[in-house]
Amino acid sequence: MQKITKIPDLKLRPVDGHKGLFGKILIVGGSVGFSGAPALAGKAVLRSGAGLVRVAVPQSILPIVASLELCYTTIPLAEDADGRISSDAVGILAEHAKQNDVVAFGPGIGVGAGVKDILLHLLGMEGLKIIVDADGLNTLALCGGAGGWVEKKKASVILTPHPGEMQRLWKSLFRGKMPEERVAQAAKLAERTNTIVVLKGAATVITGGKKVYVNTTGNAGMATAGAGDVLTGVIAAAAGQGLNLFDAAVLGVYIHGLAGDLAVKEKGQVGLIATDIINFLPAAFLRQEHA
Repeated sequence: MQKITKIPDLKLRPVDGHKGLFGKILIVGGSVGFSGAPALAGKAVLRSGAGLVRVAVPQSILPIVASLELCYTTIPLAEDADGRISSDAVGILAEHAKQNDVVAFGPGIGVGAGVKDILLHLLGMEGLKIIVDADGLNTLALCGGAGGWVEKKKASVILTPHPGEMQRLWKSLFRGKMPEERVAQAAKLAERTNTIVVLKGAATVITGGKKVYVNTTGNAGMATAGAGDVLTGVIAAAAGQGLNLFDAAVLGVYIHGLAGDLAVKEKGQVGLIATDIINFLPAAFLRQEHA
């Protein structure tokens, strides 16, 4: 497997560029009690350079999500009795997905029948680029095995599991014991699912099975609620700006960790929260531009 050490760069912006050139990103997430997660992802997408950001959430939490950021737009979705996205939202989400460059699915979304129906439908859309995170991954773990989502997938996919989500995905797809070594875990999952895998944690691993990057940025202060939602947003923005999915994942993970390293110098590890990472994303991109 080829080990990658060089961090990809975003393309230079033309002086006559407009917002439609820099990525149209659709975030699908949220549920009652979890309105912050899609908002964090949306803020991170914006701070990572995307031109247009739309956040699709259950209609009852839309006023909260909309109030948390002025620069993205929101899409109300039908919801079930538990405040999660309903299967009735499949049609509207499929149409919006076609109009965007990248879909980020999962922040705060919960697990339910509607979430499953929508995710499987999106994964079956040829030409779609989708990042699956959080309970999107737990939903996939319930749909594994022969003849499951892997065989029906037509979209190009990034999976972003933390170690617990990785174990659940592994048990749903493999009979054998999961390797102890993280690169081997990620590579086998990437090969089995034909996806880019971002195995989060200290020294995050990114691989599509043939190439691998092990991240060098980040710190223990980033082990805080919402940090993963921020990472999803950064990767989505990079993919929306023209990077292939592997390069977008590498740059996103590196910048996310670098923003955390810059933030920790001011906030310390104990006091660091996810919005601090977002606030330091511009400085992280500036540092990478001049590296």
